Amino acid sequence: MKGEPDSPSFRFTREEISGSLGDLGTFLPLTLGYIAQCGLSPAPVFFFAGLWNFVTGLLFRLPIPVQPMKAIAAVAIAEGMNPGEIAAAGILMGGMVFLIGISARAGSILSLTPWPVVRGIQLGIGLKILLAGVQAILPLPLVGWDSLLVGAIAVSLIVLSSFHRKVPAALILFFLGFCLLWVSRPGLFGNLGLAPWTPELIVPSPADWWRGFTKGAIAQIPLTLLNSVVAVCALSGELFPGKKIPEAKMARSVGVMNLFSCWFGGMPVCHGAGGLAGQYHFGARTGGSVVFLGGMKMVVGVAAASALLSPLKNFPQSILGALLIFAGLELSLPARDLPGREDFLVALLTAGLILSVNVTAGFLAGILFWTIFNGRKHG
Repeated sequence: MKGEPDSPSFRFTREEISGSLGDLGTFLPLTLGYIAQCGLSPAPVFFFAGLWNFVTGLLFRLPIPVQPMKAIAAVAIAEGMNPGEIAAAGILMGGMVFLIGISARAGSILSLTPWPVVRGIQLGIGLKILLAGVQAILPLPLVGWDSLLVGAIAVSLIVLSSFHRKVPAALILFFLGFCLLWVSRPGLFGNLGLAPWTPELIVPSPADWWRGFTKGAIAQIPLTLLNSVVAVCALSGELFPGKKIPEAKMARSVGVMNLFSCWFGGMPVCHGAGGLAGQYHFGARTGGSVVFLGGMKMVVGVAAASALLSPLKNFPQSILGALLIFAGLELSLPARDLPGREDFLVALLTAGLILSVNVTAGFLAGILFWTIFNGRKHG
């Protein structure tokens, strides 16, 4: 289905509001993982995610999503990166992508990383997130409010929702988690009150800069450039003829978001083709969908997120694990579109090294294997 080039830039209809929920399957699990596993404060995480939804909705006038950077999130959640390391990874990524966006050779730079390597990174970090979800559920008792049984039911809901793509399973599980927490640990909600958020500066240490680069940023670079810039721009032109967003403009948007908000506790964010497809599938057709979503996130961040800090940090592991499994599956599945056997082998080797060693090794190995296989084709 194609969009209409003469459609209005902003609508705030039921369809647009429904469409704004289309990317929550990625946003909620990784956001909860950052808060519960890595110690990020929910106030800046929600506020800045909402701010950039709002700003990019006005800037692009299309339902362009704002998502957590997947490679950084996967390593941060699975290996326990601290807020300083996460901030450093996001700032470094923002700086590099912004420089590419203002470069006269932006187009050639954006096409450097082979697509099979990008798909391998997606597969590897998707499986890494999925395994983190499984590891969150397995130690739980068999029955109880937060148990293997609850986790199995949550995963079953995810499987069933895959047959009905307009059912926002992640949002349902998110609220189910709060209901379980309310029943099992009501004391966590006893002193809730609206408290304004006061921004605090995060200054990474030298060690944070190094670990942020080697553990997160180096594998995020190709993923962001190809999936969050090239692919999302191409999809914007396909879904909305005549409104294709220039790649350099998209790269500058990613750069500015992270160069600003990561200093204040915001999680590293990007745009993404999968998120745009999801929001379009749920009904989003204009920038009004993400402007609405951004406003809601900012309200939560400014007024309520501090009060929800304790419930979010104690969110049921069964539900958090199921949400991470959901996000991991969503991120892994695009690897299916690789056409050739050797391309898929490169992706598998890249993913295998990411899982068994680290993301840097997977990225470098993927480049090496692709070079070898490509050289054989043209030798």
